[in-house]
Order: sequence, then C-alpha cells, then structure tokens
Amino acid sequence: MASFSTPAIMLRRIDYGEYDLIITFFTLNMGKISTIAKYAKKSVKRFSGILELFSVLQVVCSPGRGKGLPVLQEASLQRPFPKIRADIKKTAYASYWAELINEWLEDGKKQIRLYHLFQYVLNELDLDQTPESAVSILFQMRFMSISGFCPNLRHCCICGIETKKMKTDKIFFNIKKGGLVCENCVPGSSGNIYLSKGTIKQLLWVGNGDLARAKRLRFSHNALNESTKFLEAFVPYHLGRETKSLKILKQLRQE
Repeated sequence: MASFSTPAIMLRRIDYGEYDLIITFFTLNMGKISTIAKYAKKSVKRFSGILELFSVLQVVCSPGRGKGLPVLQEASLQRPFPKIRADIKKTAYASYWAELINEWLEDGKKQIRLYHLFQYVLNELDLDQTPESAVSILFQMRFMSISGFCPNLRHCCICGIETKKMKTDKIFFNIKKGGLVCENCVPGSSGNIYLSKGTIKQLLWVGNGDLARAKRLRFSHNALNESTKFLEAFVPYHLGRETKSLKILKQLRQE
C-alpha cells in the first residue's frame, strides 16, 4: 500500500500500548480502514485534541511495516461537531450510527453514498434543528437501503396487495420476512410491530430522494414513536445483533 490522503470520519479508537492508538476511520476514498497513530497519547503537536470520535478529518497515512497497519502521519480537523460530544444523548445516537457502519462495512470497500449520508446526519445532529429521533430514522432508512436490506413497505410480502389497498390503518410488519403483512395474511400470533399508513408514507418519503427535502419532513409524535420502535427492531435483526450503543441509547431515553 502506498501513502495516501483522504477525508475520513473517526468511527473507533482503542488504546494500544502506553502511547499509541489504533483508530478505525470511515474514509471517502478507501472505505473503512484501521490505522495506528504512534505516540498519539504523548505527542502534543501532531494530534493534539483532534482525534475525537465522529470528527471529520483529512488524514495522511503511510504503509506499515510488512503486513502491519497503515501509520497515521498527519491529521487536520475539518468538522469537529462539538455539540455532539457535549450532549450524552447526541453522542449515543452518533455512536449507534457509527457502530452500525463499523459492523456492516468490510475493510477497504468504498461506500461513497454511505460516507456522505453519515457526514450529513452528523451535521444535522450537531446543528440541533431537527429532533434526534427524526435524524436517526432518516439515517436508518437510508442505511438499510444502501446495505441491501431495505424494508418492504409498499405491498404485502405474502399476497402482494399494495399498501394503499389494505383496509386497516395499522398494518403488521414481519421482522423476519422484512415486509408488511396485510390483514388477510397476518398470522394469529403476529408480534407487536405495527405501522400506521401515515407512518409508512413518511418512512418512504425520508428513505428516498433528496436529503435536504427529506429533512424538511415533520414527523408526528405517533410517527416518531412507531418509526423508532420499528427501525430499532428491524435494523439490528438484519445486522445480526443489537449493538451496545443502541442498548445505551434506549436506557438514556427511558431516563
């Protein structure tokens, strides 16, 4: 691997030895990469105060020895997002998104759409003009679309009838099948994930099209609650597990 420079968002940092850090970045040009920042905990000049989670950086890395990790040589801060780290709930939301990305992405696989989406929602979270739960709904819907597990909200996943032709206002969503089930196909023991037609319409809206337009959508209180419950069940199921950060986020909301 040759030396490289790329925009990057910090996903994770781990202490390594007495002075070093192992840092996982989501980069624009190279996807997810792990690097070693030598003497990062000791050096005042090179990385002072900028190697913080969720920060957008311009990083310069050189090849490691043999098969070792690339070495972080330089980093300049582009977007610090200070309001996120100053608020425990905002930090929990950003940590949840970062953990989803870190768990799903393969090393070295470029994902430009997801990179821009992540930077966009971090910026919205930091601006504090849109409810955190609404920003999280937007991220999760689009993340699932990019990852190939977009929920089927347009028709019954069993008989195929379109959502708009279903007679009931609240429609069952089958997590395992990944789609809606109409009133004629719903089993007797159906679970507890139901979405109203209004919520479904809003989810489809934020999941497609221009990000700036999607941001302007105002969720009702009911739609926020239904969407949050639905996505925080659906996304971890298809990822394979519930993330630690989601558990913390749920605890914070209860408090």
